[in-house]
Amino acid sequence: MVERKIFAGPKVRRIRNGLAVTQTAMAEALGISPSYLNLIERNQRPLTVQLLLKLASVYKVDLEELQSEPGNNLAQLREVFADPLLSGELPGDQELIEVAEAAPNAASGVVKLYRAYREQAMRLSDFAVLMAGEGQAPAAGARLPADEVRDVLERRSAYFGALEEAAEAFFVTLPAGERTQVLKDWLQKERGISVRILPVHVMPDLRRRFDRHSMRLFISERLAASDQLQEIAVEVSTLALGDAIARELETLSLSTQEARRIVRFELARYAALALMMPYDAFLSAAKASRYDIDILCARFGCSFGQAATRLTMLQRPANAGVAFFVMEADAAGHRLRRGGAAGFPHARFGGGCPKLNIHAAFLQPGQVLAEAAEMPDGSAYLTIARTLEGPHAPFGERVRRTALLLGCDIALKDSTAYGQALSANLHPVAIGPACRLCERKGCLARAEPPVTRPLGLDEMVAGLSAFDFQ
Repeated sequence: MVERKIFAGPKVRRIRNGLAVTQTAMAEALGISPSYLNLIERNQRPLTVQLLLKLASVYKVDLEELQSEPGNNLAQLREVFADPLLSGELPGDQELIEVAEAAPNAASGVVKLYRAYREQAMRLSDFAVLMAGEGQAPAAGARLPADEVRDVLERRSAYFGALEEAAEAFFVTLPAGERTQVLKDWLQKERGISVRILPVHVMPDLRRRFDRHSMRLFISERLAASDQLQEIAVEVSTLALGDAIARELETLSLSTQEARRIVRFELARYAALALMMPYDAFLSAAKASRYDIDILCARFGCSFGQAATRLTMLQRPANAGVAFFVMEADAAGHRLRRGGAAGFPHARFGGGCPKLNIHAAFLQPGQVLAEAAEMPDGSAYLTIARTLEGPHAPFGERVRRTALLLGCDIALKDSTAYGQALSANLHPVAIGPACRLCERKGCLARAEPPVTRPLGLDEMVAGLSAFDFQ
């Protein structure tokens, strides 16, 4: 039988550099000469099956990674050069394969530049999207994978039945005890993975890193205890609930492999919350506490953001909770994530009004703000907002602070502790979907003129708004 020859020099070099091993030391461990290893790394000699097995046994290298084509970078480069602007530059894939193999960092740089170009092109189409009508999907055309994922997840229910069932079945197999320690013990016993909390100076830029060579999961000490638990639960979910994640992934219509990779990670984070806050126990506690998030945080050892997000997932057909939706934004008004029990209500709620209490929350960090908000069409919502703190920051570094808004139909307010606190005589805050789509006159918070009305330029009259319109 003819032995298969594999040329994977750049991959071998990256493995060696990642381990901080010299060519001489690696050659000695593999039983070959340093000059032969040098030829291998320059793709002038192949990796034989014997050498592959030796690499796997000595350095715990993933054989599939060494034998595979330069898949991720190559697929992304193909996407870049498929653009009409570049489609005639290359006669075939050979040059792309060589770049992806020999210079993966340069290939990633090309992909990032292309994505920045596409993002700017998409921003130029925002006006057309607004004109298309509120709540409608973005105009047709190429989208960044992250934008595609955001659109898909925002428009569907946050309940994933297969993941919930798999998480429950897995949870009952775990022993009783403190949740973080139980999951650490499972990783050590079942997969041989130890968990270690690393100080800031050792891992300054990462939340979590799994080193498959030493079989250790590193977690940053900058994370709060609840966030450390979630990162450990993400790793457990990826390993133990992989089949359920794959099944849910197949139900989503995604156009690129990178979009699928992003969603796979998002589903793992979803499954992690399901492990931290099991469905039946969490829903029972939510109903008993009238959905008081601070009480749920104390009971389940989670953060405000984790508990609020989990509330949007409680939509099992036979046993559902209040249909909440959620939005997170930063102080500059960027909407970082949106979702809900039935998807995010783009058409009716919008979420782009500066009068929403999610923006007022930044003026009162750590305080829970609850109020009723009414749209121009008369639909009203209970909105609950609070700031969220990011990873602990050392002295001199600005803390990452965002705000989260949890909302539901105003008809459900009496089911919650927050709705009961609203004064019966307090009028709802008059909001709109977004300034460019809102036709409320005399709004002191208006930041932009509506695209549906001409500006009211009258030298004799000045309205309350900075953008008067006819």
